[in-house]
Amino acid sequence: MEHIRLPKVQKVRLLDRVFPRRSRVGTLYLTATHTIFVESDHSAEMRNETWVLHSLVFSVEKQSPTPSGCPLLIHCKNFQVLHFVIPQERECHDVYVSLQRLSQPESYEELYCFSYKPNMDEKESGQEWDFVDLRAEYSRMGLPNSLWKLSFVNRRYKVSDTYPAELFVPESTTPSVIAGSSKFRSRGRFPTLSYYSKDNHAAICRSSQPLSGFSARCLEDEQMLEAILRSNPRSDFMYVVDTRPKLNAMANRAAGKGYENEDNYAHIKFQFAAIENIHVMRNSQQKMLEVCELRSPSMSDFLEGLESSGWLKHIKAVLDASIFIAKAVAEEGVSVLVHCSDGWDRTAQVCSVACVLLDPYYRTIKGLMVLIEKDWVSFGHKFSHRCNHQVGDPKEVSPIIDQFLESLWQLMEQFPCAFEFNERFLITIHSHIYSCQYGNFIGNNQRERIELGLCTRTHSLWSYLWSNRADYTNPLYRPDHSQTQGLLRPSTAPCWFKFWRGLYNRFDRGMHPRQSVEDYLRAVQEETQQLEELLASHKQKIAELEEEQVCRCTRKATTYDKSPTAWVLGNDLNLANTPQDYTSGFLTSSPCQPKAPRSGLTLSPQDLNRTFDSNHSNGSDRESGIADLSCRSPFSEDSTRDQDSDDAA
Repeated sequence: MEHIRLPKVQKVRLLDRVFPRRSRVGTLYLTATHTIFVESDHSAEMRNETWVLHSLVFSVEKQSPTPSGCPLLIHCKNFQVLHFVIPQERECHDVYVSLQRLSQPESYEELYCFSYKPNMDEKESGQEWDFVDLRAEYSRMGLPNSLWKLSFVNRRYKVSDTYPAELFVPESTTPSVIAGSSKFRSRGRFPTLSYYSKDNHAAICRSSQPLSGFSARCLEDEQMLEAILRSNPRSDFMYVVDTRPKLNAMANRAAGKGYENEDNYAHIKFQFAAIENIHVMRNSQQKMLEVCELRSPSMSDFLEGLESSGWLKHIKAVLDASIFIAKAVAEEGVSVLVHCSDGWDRTAQVCSVACVLLDPYYRTIKGLMVLIEKDWVSFGHKFSHRCNHQVGDPKEVSPIIDQFLESLWQLMEQFPCAFEFNERFLITIHSHIYSCQYGNFIGNNQRERIELGLCTRTHSLWSYLWSNRADYTNPLYRPDHSQTQGLLRPSTAPCWFKFWRGLYNRFDRGMHPRQSVEDYLRAVQEETQQLEELLASHKQKIAELEEEQVCRCTRKATTYDKSPTAWVLGNDLNLANTPQDYTSGFLTSSPCQPKAPRSGLTLSPQDLNRTFDSNHSNGSDRESGIADLSCRSPFSEDSTRDQDSDDAA
């Protein structure tokens, strides 16, 4: 609180980026953790509030004063842009200085995760960090076995301070070979297992670049790669994939680093993947975001800007490298060693995307959590540096994890039935990687996280997402679908790549249509479930009434000593209950109370179009959720109205 110069400013205007004239007037509050804008619309029953975590603020820009006030532009790491106009320049300056300091914590202790206290009992809080168990994940792969063993050589982080304490290495390796290999690799990150295919024994291993220079070699490192090759009895060679452009790798040789020489390593085939470095990626995303923030660009301006940013070209490079690795493992049965410079950026990208292509488990909600924990968190992706969690070198910031999540989204667009999770799941993960609300992505490696005591002092995002998994389930997912099983074979032709508006423009409320097809399907699916439950309830009532009728007939037959058959058929046939007696009341109803989604929904294109048209005419907003969608069923009478008559009205 000592960093807040001005906790409250009244008569502040929040401008709409798409429609600047649609400004909202309200009060701006600064708290220890959030910036809050509360609209002062007295005519509304509930005033709208905009909450922004200080840890999500990427930059604050104080612009030149105007006759209407002093503009303050806030860019957030989740791509939200807030344009405030504060009445007095002095007030604007105080807010600017306060936000500059609040959004740039100088120590880990200032991060939001250490003060975030959700409503959770002590038992639940103690178990949430056990939800993702990496030992269980390696056991699922069939490890350890006769070919691979669990090594504790890095238990005290003496071999590599950025690697996890427990690592899988070939059974034949010795501690001296591991130690020698680590000294020959940048940051001590020696080759170790990332993924193992128990079907054909092929493996994906990862490391950093060798310190080979122009001619240096290391016998232990050569023995290490030979051991990885022998751990796959079905192949007589292995691939080594350097994810950097060849020119970059050759330039590193001048600094005493470089890449493996095929003359020194027996039975390897070397490949370059041509993925650019963190600086190129940072500049590329910034150019792409500038295009997104254009007020009203023409189609040619937008497409030319997107192309010149090179952003989708970089996503394609990540996917191309991942596809090569996945095919090598699944189709050729060949093991692969992957590295970049230090092995925590491009290496994490292609190893994890290759795992998604290879293994259907990683295409489930729980599986993706495990994958991120394994290949990103455990193996030391520098989240704090890359995501700018605290004050540091701005050149260390880069959207490496953004590219991974977008690669998954591009795959989901090509294989809509293969993924259990939906787009909202990826966006939520992205937001919380940067929000610092949970402890999962704090620090740069496992050693730092243990020293910070994150498992006892903060909460886990994975438990929260799992408890709300109904919100993140893809309604198109089919566990038995052909897409869901085995290797995914995506195309990386330019026509298959799309701009991810759902991530980069999701806060632009003026853009329509706001609702995705997936959300329409979820709404229809929820309503279908409600109708099915109502139908089942009515069927049960019919059965009960029919049983009651039979009992009544039996009693009357006994009383009047008449034949039950003759009595039922002759006198009281008009009392019999038929389904028609109950259909008129519920077939056209449309319950609005949301339920958990149910799989198995099948829609025709006509049904889907009617749903889209009806919602679009209502001006539905994606950020408002789907509760209002479910009130208009494509099977109800409302959806059968003539669209032209609605437009005329």
